[in-house]
Order: sequence, then C-alpha cells, then structure tokens
Amino acid sequence: MSTATESGSMNLEGLEPLHYLGIVLAALSGVIHLWLGISFVPSPLGFSFLFAGVVFLLASVGVATNYRRGLLYRLGIPFTAGQIVIWYVLNFAAGPKSFPADVGALGAVDKLAQVGLLVVLVLLLMRE
Repeated sequence: MSTATESGSMNLEGLEPLHYLGIVLAALSGVIHLWLGISFVPSPLGFSFLFAGVVFLLASVGVATNYRRGLLYRLGIPFTAGQIVIWYVLNFAAGPKSFPADVGALGAVDKLAQVGLLVVLVLLLMRE
C-alpha cells in the first residue's frame, strides 16, 4: 500500500501509465465540473458542480503526490459512481431529457471520462 510523502511535494515515483490515465480522466472531469459550476452559480446545482470539480482535482493532485493513494482509490469509486447515477437521475429519470438523445457533447465527454476513471480506480485497487 502506498504511503504519504514526507514533504507533500510531487512524488512521481511509482506512478505507472494507469495512474497517469486516472489523473488525466479525473482532472478532465474536474475541469468540466468547475466550468459548469461557474456557469450555474449561485444556484445549489452550481455549488454542487464546484464541489465535485474541486474533489476531482484535489484527488488528482493527491495521487500525483502519493498522498494515501489506496484511500483515494477506495473513496474515488463510490464518489465517481455516484456522480454518474446522480447525473442520470436528475437529467433523465426525473428530468425532461431523453437518454441518450439529449446527452450532449459535454455530458458525453464527462461521463466517458468518469466511466474510464471508474475502470482505472478498480484496476488500481485490485493491484494494491
């Protein structure tokens, strides 16, 4: 199991291509959520987007700095899966949109990134 770095600085030791893929996918979803959050503030939905964006970006930094990677994997799986479920319920199950016709480009990119991130997190967790 990975341990935290002493200095908290970037510690790329032990990062493999799978880690980098996860970092990129989480950062992509984080940036999309921040952009959406800024566009929806001051509504509660806007603040929830901002929160999710910050979490995705901080988790990316945490993995890159070797800060409790195993814990980040374990927390990232339900968090990311929850994002997908909440998105589907709010937009399609309880909302006015039709799936998959009304997904949109931004939604598709974000959800593909999140599904990919889920796969990466499960694989990383299995290797621990």
